[in-house]
Amino acid sequence: MLLVTSRRCLGAIFNIPISSPNAVTLPSFLLPAFHQSSSRSFSSSPKCQSKIGKAALTIPPGVTFQVLEPMQVKVGRVGRSQPMSTVHVKGPKGEMSMPIPPFIAINQTDPNAPTLSILNEEDRKQREMWGTVRAYLQNHILGVSEGHTAILRLVGVGYRATIEEKAVTKQPEYPGQKFVNLKVGYSHPIELGLPKGVTASTPQPTRILLKGIEREVVMQFAAKIRMWRKPEPYKGKGIFVNGETIKLKSKKIK
Repeated sequence: MLLVTSRRCLGAIFNIPISSPNAVTLPSFLLPAFHQSSSRSFSSSPKCQSKIGKAALTIPPGVTFQVLEPMQVKVGRVGRSQPMSTVHVKGPKGEMSMPIPPFIAINQTDPNAPTLSILNEEDRKQREMWGTVRAYLQNHILGVSEGHTAILRLVGVGYRATIEEKAVTKQPEYPGQKFVNLKVGYSHPIELGLPKGVTASTPQPTRILLKGIEREVVMQFAAKIRMWRKPEPYKGKGIFVNGETIKLKSKKIK
């Protein structure tokens, strides 16, 4: 059975008025496609709620997880103040604190597995920060209980590293600061001061082991070391972080 298409579809697709004697007719099985296209949104991907944010935090024995009272904190250049709670985590490795956005609530019904929730699940910014805040809190809990590590591998002829008490080209930023001394093919050694809270050791001349309670600081310092010799794809030389690999390329022959 043939049905006359709607005035909106005719005007948009065929540019023919419905009162015209040459009105176009379409089979009935094609009409649902036109109705769906008129109400279809720009993005075809469905909304995906945060799965990481809904997961409960895991607090091991010996770690205290405490939510402090909201405090007025200045946000942005204008200096607007918003009440923000602070989470204080303490464990055998140390203690850390982290401010929580005002739209995130922490439910501590189960003290060993607190959960996070947001005020409006339709707000995109709140959904984005939901999983981010939960991941940061879990990293802090893991840092004060077990600590975070990063292993750097030096691959190259003559590449090696040592940990020195003093540096020739740099002054210590705080008392007792140690320095990583790199010999990675330059005419002079590279000296990098360890940030606070990070310890380093060299189990092998071509291995550097970094330890710390704050994952962001450990990985940022590892990236700073890697910057001096990024892995190159032709000979496979460079500084690799953790399980990093690189696909080798064949040489270009003219």
